[in-house]
Amino acid sequence: MADYVIAGSGINALVAASLLALKGRKVLVLERNAIIGGCMRSEEATVPGFTHDVMATTFVLFLLSPAYAALGPELEKRGLAFAHPEIPTGVLQPDGSHLVLTRDRARNIAAFNALADGDGAQYSADMETLGANAPFLFALLGGRLWSWDMAKLMAKETWRRGPRGLSAFFGEALISARHWLQPYYRSQQFHALMAPWVLHCGLGPESTYSGQMAKVIAFALEAAGAPIVKGGAQNIIVAFEQLIRDHGGEIRTDADVSEVTVDAAGRATGVVLASGERIAASEGVICSVTPNQLYGRLLKNWPGADPQREEAKGFVHGKGNMQIHYALKSAPQWKHAELGKVALLHLTPGLDGVSKAVNEAERGMLPVEPTICLGQPTSFDPSRAPEGKAILWLQLPEAPRHVKGDAAGEIATPADGRWTDAVREAYADRIEAILCRHIPDFKSLVLARRCYSPADLETMNVNLVGGDPYGGACSIDQFFLWRPLRGAKNHETPVKRLWQIGASTHPGPGLGGGSGFLLATALK
Repeated sequence: MADYVIAGSGINALVAASLLALKGRKVLVLERNAIIGGCMRSEEATVPGFTHDVMATTFVLFLLSPAYAALGPELEKRGLAFAHPEIPTGVLQPDGSHLVLTRDRARNIAAFNALADGDGAQYSADMETLGANAPFLFALLGGRLWSWDMAKLMAKETWRRGPRGLSAFFGEALISARHWLQPYYRSQQFHALMAPWVLHCGLGPESTYSGQMAKVIAFALEAAGAPIVKGGAQNIIVAFEQLIRDHGGEIRTDADVSEVTVDAAGRATGVVLASGERIAASEGVICSVTPNQLYGRLLKNWPGADPQREEAKGFVHGKGNMQIHYALKSAPQWKHAELGKVALLHLTPGLDGVSKAVNEAERGMLPVEPTICLGQPTSFDPSRAPEGKAILWLQLPEAPRHVKGDAAGEIATPADGRWTDAVREAYADRIEAILCRHIPDFKSLVLARRCYSPADLETMNVNLVGGDPYGGACSIDQFFLWRPLRGAKNHETPVKRLWQIGASTHPGPGLGGGSGFLLATALK
């Protein structure tokens, strides 16, 4: 028996469990895998002594979140510490040209003006406007949409801006990244710097509201950088686990929830594990899962969820993700030394290159020249590798969930669309060839390489359907008021005392812990 049973142990589940435990509620976290953490996972994936964040690595959203404001001091008491890079992000293009974004607004403005007269001034104006709108904007992005507080906020903004002013705000917020960048910035390098970041929101440069999200990310990177957990992401998991246990909570691994039990009054009463064990919940059940898991598996025996079960069939997942990790004999020697200080470096031909790769991946093709997001954790956390050695963290956010073919016509793909080991390694070779063009003698530095295809990632985390790390496509029709389903109200379900959280719910994906925070603060 527990007050709240929580299925899943990703960032949202751990935030919710921690906040409820601090309120004195008895929580039980159930994780189907042998370890907790969801997409926060560290392993010696290549060579002993080299610690890799196998999936997520950057915690900027968590540092800026209300969850961190509430839980940060408690987690830090239990050993959580962050390493902060000098330069959060940058871009490197095929011709060797590069551009970085620092945490210094004046430096950024000067650098952008040097590329094209007026680009720095435009960037300054955009950031100042976003800063002025930040209280309203971040309330929309991270608040409880169906609430009296949100209704009062909308009324206040309508009064302050006027109906037409509010309409103009939303009209501008809905423009794509291309329609933000091309009319207002002359520098192709600036386009290349900003365009890849929309991929980390589950969007593409032509997606509705991707322009606003690109601005939000630039604002966030200036404010908090691109921090990683010292020693590896597993250390934040250790801190969360200790916090929950210190306040009477319990965490069980290898505990696969197969069903939520519902009584005759339509109330969740507990869960059944795949082993057959039944666990009661006196206050309710919280599930950090996708809609298809919730309605197609956990509530499969409850007829009251038939409408949601039918709608969940149409819940769409986005592009897949692929990860490549390197153990190196020493840090890479970039042709420009400044690049060695960049936390997350994007390698891309630019705005059109990102669009092309997105288009290819969405149509099931291996992109000819994908966007490469390259992290250099040991440049600011040397504890991740033996002295003098280094690791690289690579993310490919434009990977097809099912492989229909190779856009370059070089890699043979299976007729059934499966990611095989051969396809994964051949595609990784394409990425490595790009690295070799930018890093002298790169192959001689490599001690080991470990790759994870979209299929591998789904095997590790059932929520990553087809390797989609964002809990479902983040297009406008499946976001905000319409996430996870069109009739959803906050994190409620048709079952009383059963709530859904996670990346598939508002406010969406990322390591901010938003849905866990919103639900836990609303519960008694």
